[in-house]
Amino acid sequence: MVTKKIFAVFRTALVAALGAAVVVQSGCLLVAAGAVAGAGTVVYAHGELDASLGNGYESVNRAANRAVDRLQFKKISESKDALTAVLKARTADDTKIEIKITKVTNVLTKVEIRVGVFGDRSVSATILKKIKESL
Repeated sequence: MVTKKIFAVFRTALVAALGAAVVVQSGCLLVAAGAVAGAGTVVYAHGELDASLGNGYESVNRAANRAVDRLQFKKISESKDALTAVLKARTADDTKIEIKITKVTNVLTKVEIRVGVFGDRSVSATILKKIKESL
């Protein structure tokens, strides 16, 4: 009986500690969805959404450009080489958007999205959704 009470107290303390850690980290780190070999992984940390997509570099780059067009953002610049592309755009309220696309392998591409100075998780998620729809 005493062991059960000690376990209950320990469990309560552990839950409280984990809850405190979540409160402290809210806004700093949000991890969502995982899949085989990293493809499909999405992480929002420090104002930037990072996603690994199981698609080729060129097709993700084209999809990102289509997403910017479909969301009616104003494209400011685009630079691209064989391994990395950076797409810069602005929203109607002049918020800066930067989409960085990096070739990891022939079938795995990393996408990093930052909206504004401090990031905007909702807008970043919307951009990623449009990129995925355009693939």
